[in-house]
Amino acid sequence: MKRGRIEAFSDGVLAIVITIMVLEMKVPHGDDWGAIAPLWPRALGYLLSFVYIGIYWNNHHHLLHGVERVTGGILWANLHLLFWLSLVPFATAWMGESHFAAEPTSLYGAVLLMAAIAFTILQKAIVGAHGRDAVVARAIGRDLKGKASIACYLAAIPLAFAAAWIAGALFVAVALLWLVPDRRIEKALGG
Repeated sequence: MKRGRIEAFSDGVLAIVITIMVLEMKVPHGDDWGAIAPLWPRALGYLLSFVYIGIYWNNHHHLLHGVERVTGGILWANLHLLFWLSLVPFATAWMGESHFAAEPTSLYGAVLLMAAIAFTILQKAIVGAHGRDAVVARAIGRDLKGKASIACYLAAIPLAFAAAWIAGALFVAVALLWLVPDRRIEKALGG
């Protein structure tokens, strides 16, 4: 299989994920600005999740540019990542609908944690297929941002039960950490 096919499939899944999230934004019952005010938790959750999906889409794009051949392991690791990302709309909707209650916020963190772990597994599958001297392996290096992200999610999940706003702040912090696209692979490829 060529790299373009896995990219196209992944792009399609992520586009559907974003579409599902926006469809969860229900039209308010009313015809003035006051009717929109109760929607702020959903809108805030949508914004954060949209940024996360955008971050994954961007970094996935860069990661796959270092792939020369797609193996079965890479395919399954990619599907694993897409599985967790496909749960983002559900977790986002529940968190927004509940106004960031503890259980939905912790579930949101668990979905983000599993997506981060799945992305790490995809990176390892690509390195395993291409070798430790491959561009992807050199570009990823020790992946301190990835490890810091996982640590933040691990902290946010139980913190959601103490103060959901702290968990939310950790989610925002991780998004800000990754907001500037990860250009390690681009640099390693010389582009």
